[in-house]
Amino acid sequence: MSRPLIYAVDFDGTLCKYAWPNIGEPNRKLIRFLQEKKEQGAKLILWTCRVGDNLWEAVKWCHDQGLDFDAINENLPEIIESWGCDSRKIFANYYIDDRAIEARF
Repeated sequence: MSRPLIYAVDFDGTLCKYAWPNIGEPNRKLIRFLQEKKEQGAKLILWTCRVGDNLWEAVKWCHDQGLDFDAINENLPEIIESWGCDSRKIFANYYIDDRAIEARF
């Protein structure tokens, strides 16, 4: 059995338009893409600099958009178990971020 693909996705400027500390308009195209990938068995990690209340507001906002994550700012439990620790670097097959060299969304 093959392992599911893992997508690590940023929040501000990626899942929504940048409006820090507020939350901007949703990037509906990206949200739909991630929902489809999750339905196909992919795992999703919210990978953001937000912390505290700002982080939990983002998580709730995503949930309200129909997007739920398998991990938030940490590796998936199965990755932690296989490595024996939670490395500072998030392991994913794909990283989606507005600061990337090539953005497709």
